[in-house]
Amino acid sequence: MNPYDITKYYARKKFLKIFGGEVKIYDEDQQNMLFFVKQKAFKIREDISIYSDTSKSNELLRIRTKSIFDVAGTYDVSDSASGTQVGALRRKLLASFARDTWLILDKDGNEIGKVQEDSILTALLRRLVLGVLLPQSFTFTVQGEVVGICKQTFNPFVPQYRVDFSMDNAGKLDRRLGIAAVVLLQIIEGKQQ
Repeated sequence: MNPYDITKYYARKKFLKIFGGEVKIYDEDQQNMLFFVKQKAFKIREDISIYSDTSKSNELLRIRTKSIFDVAGTYDVSDSASGTQVGALRRKLLASFARDTWLILDKDGNEIGKVQEDSILTALLRRLVLGVLLPQSFTFTVQGEVVGICKQTFNPFVPQYRVDFSMDNAGKLDRRLGIAAVVLLQIIEGKQQ
């Protein structure tokens, strides 16, 4: 089974992981684990490996920040088997204070889309009043077209997302970039909750 051919996923971050982060991404029914991330703690430069399982013997993707002092938060995504860069994800820092927003970049650094939290009003309510009681939802767009949705389930203890790329019929979003974005949402945005 090619994990990139699946259109619906279930992502779960390990509860109470104090140092580092651990994310498991399953198929929609949670029958098969497809991706595993064990983030190391206390890293000066972000370096995240995505594996096919918990043995960590088969690295599929690598996510790295461009530099130690990258305030904007640009994360290069590379295919580990070929060693080639797939693209990048850049967090829009100022915009993300009110509403989490990430730019999707192609391998040449050109913006091709974005991952954006639901409405600004809902995002502000979540930050100021309701916190974990109001689950997050993100929309993936490429060239102005919605290609995916990532919705947090209502569980204040274990950050979990249902991910749906089934509307990307034309294959506009490289699924490897989509999976990398889900991992970053779990690890980076998950620190806010």
